Amino acid sequence: MNTTPSRLTRNNLLGCVLAGGQSRRMGGGDKPLLDLGGRTMLDMILARLSPQLADIVLNANGDPDRFARFELPVVPDPLGDYAGPLAGILAGLEFASAHRPDVSHVISVAGDTPFFPTDLVGRFCAAVPSDRPVIALASSSDKLQPVFGLWPVALKSDLHDWLDSGQSGKVLAFVDRHNSVEVAFDTDPVSGLDPFFNANRPDDLATVRDALSLTNR
Repeated sequence: MNTTPSRLTRNNLLGCVLAGGQSRRMGGGDKPLLDLGGRTMLDMILARLSPQLADIVLNANGDPDRFARFELPVVPDPLGDYAGPLAGILAGLEFASAHRPDVSHVISVAGDTPFFPTDLVGRFCAAVPSDRPVIALASSSDKLQPVFGLWPVALKSDLHDWLDSGQSGKVLAFVDRHNSVEVAFDTDPVSGLDPFFNANRPDDLATVRDALSLTNR
């Protein structure tokens, strides 16, 4: 698909860290707040995302005070009860629409994926046109990573109606309704991990710690 040169900058973007899941496979609780040797997973995620974006919100349900030390707005799912990543993306879009009229796109990032690319935002911005709403989704190893995406705020009402009408909460089901591009990323050369490796189970935390020991050398 041909695109016109993008004029997106960090000033047009809002980051949304999706931290609103129930973490059933991890035994419950907040995966982003798990300790990984003196830092939480959310500390690691924000350390990667903050240099790429000027503004970030957290999507999380329940008491927002547990995230108070991060000093970021906490926005709950606007629809449903733990309705999945699309509800979190909608939370980011609605926050941008209500509070940041200068923001045209929201970047979604999973709250359990601490090694995502440090050029994620720049690559997304370069991949989409500036004159029409196009979704960008990350991929790695020939597999889409739909929780990592760039979402035009112009799609807010359509996403709200999609979820409110009881349609599928799966990200790709909604994406298929719109123009989209895929942005491919390589394996991390230091850790050897897929950059979108996510810590779903307790055993995955050992993998994260091992990767940290390599990247911190």
